[in-house]
Amino acid sequence: MEETKPAAKDTSSAIKVLQLDPPRNPVVSSASILSFALPFRKKKAQRLVSLCIGVLGQHLEDIIADILEIAAEFPADIKLVLLAIARRRQLLNDNLLVALADNLWEILDISGSNVTDIGLSKVSQTCTNLRAVDISRCDKITVAGVTDLFDHCRSLATLRCGGSPRSEFTARRCLSILKPKLDNLDGESWEELEIMDIGNGAQSLRWLVWPKIDEDSKMTLATECSRICVNPQGSIGVRGVRVPVEAMQSVALDHHVVEDIDPRTWAVSGISHARKIPVASVEAEAPEMSIAEKFRLAFMERDAKLAPKRAKNARQHRRRAEKELLMSSTTAKSLALASQAGKFLNNRS
Repeated sequence: MEETKPAAKDTSSAIKVLQLDPPRNPVVSSASILSFALPFRKKKAQRLVSLCIGVLGQHLEDIIADILEIAAEFPADIKLVLLAIARRRQLLNDNLLVALADNLWEILDISGSNVTDIGLSKVSQTCTNLRAVDISRCDKITVAGVTDLFDHCRSLATLRCGGSPRSEFTARRCLSILKPKLDNLDGESWEELEIMDIGNGAQSLRWLVWPKIDEDSKMTLATECSRICVNPQGSIGVRGVRVPVEAMQSVALDHHVVEDIDPRTWAVSGISHARKIPVASVEAEAPEMSIAEKFRLAFMERDAKLAPKRAKNARQHRRRAEKELLMSSTTAKSLALASQAGKFLNNRS
């Protein structure tokens, strides 16, 4: 009993020391309380899933070889977060893109990556519900990849392009894809024509984000394809239509995907960064492409333009050959007359 009394006294004295003297002016305005508590209210704790993804993203280069098996059971939103982290860490290529692709994706941001036409074509076949795509600063993507993108993604409304010399060149070459085209037709009736003969182009595209578009390309789109709004400014676009977030230049397309991820996830030290990516900065402008590459791209574009014309001429030659056979052959003429007579009798009955 005698030992416990000093302990109790020590405890009570310690409590008295911890108790602070009340302020002399107890009246505190509500504004000061709010100004003090507001910064703490805005700070939001990360979700456990986001913390786990952040750890996974920091060691993404160690699991790329097995990413196809690891990400097989991941939901679509988790795969999209991993894709955004890989893009920011300069690890995104065709293999990683195809391994993470999910048919539930509606946006795709591969800007500044090493994705080529092969990867873009494969992912467009998987993700057919894409509404917005960012291919800016993708120097390995050409007209062929963009053509496959529009062929498979019929709901694509927003496209971001340009940003580097080679990407600017590809964007100018894609004007023939973006604007609709009406061919000069030689068919004898509208029933004999196909949809590809009457018109083509990116029918669903409404917003084009091309920051350094040249005046000729801008004038061409304005006169021949007024439904596409180039570089929309503000929140209201053409004809009073609200501009979607995907078409705003100031916001990265996949910004909302990594909002809850710690930015330190894609922060790489200088030594490891130099080991994993080329010495030249990705943000720096790429060198101008060679003359041979320009000729190759021009030939591919011309061949793609002439393909529908060749198919149309082949059908016309086939129809003319059938008509010539019908006029020259007595047997074919009798069969055609018998068929018409049968149709006439059936209609009368």
